[in-house]
Amino acid sequence: MIRHHLFPVSALLLAAFVASVSAQQPAGRPAAPQPTPTPTATAPATGAPATVQLPMSKMAVIYTDLFLDQKTGIAKFTSIVSKLNAEFQKTKDELTQLQTRAQTLETEINKLREAPEGAPINQQALQAKMDQLEQLKKDLQRRGEDAQASYNRRRQELFGPLQDEIARALEAFAKARGINVVIDAVQVPLLYAADNIDITRAFIADFNSKNPVTAATTTTPPK
Repeated sequence: MIRHHLFPVSALLLAAFVASVSAQQPAGRPAAPQPTPTPTATAPATGAPATVQLPMSKMAVIYTDLFLDQKTGIAKFTSIVSKLNAEFQKTKDELTQLQTRAQTLETEINKLREAPEGAPINQQALQAKMDQLEQLKKDLQRRGEDAQASYNRRRQELFGPLQDEIARALEAFAKARGINVVIDAVQVPLLYAADNIDITRAFIADFNSKNPVTAATTTTPPK
């Protein structure tokens, strides 16, 4: 899942905002004196710089984990998850069959070991099944690791472009509304945030309306 590391853009936006503030107020350059000097506009007699007036900013909070909600989240996420699972369904079924076979062998081995008292244990049959189980476990581990690696690669192929698309859409959404900083509350712990600065639902609705799920989202996987 991409739940906890989807959009580390809030820190970048915050850094960009801080950098823009610093650029507007060069270090070591005091504020220009006013025609009518006031205590806050003129540098004190000691030579200390005047009080710097920072520009006003507008902050917003977003909860990116809600993007993954199957009912109320970003529709393209749900579509891609379904596509990804469908592509690997056959592999999952094959691994499940191997796991079932391994469990069956374990049961058969235990039965051979628990022969009735006085009855001889078929050592040849027991050893044969133990060898089968050992080889099956190796195959299961190897195929499981290969499947996981393939799944991770395909997941990145599908979700990477969508994450970039959402990041660009979020930047445009914020700029259009005069928002200077967007903080991802999933990644940055918040002590308090007023409800009226939460743009999650508004952004999801805006993105879904402009980026409907189409046939392009469910293209045939690469061979």
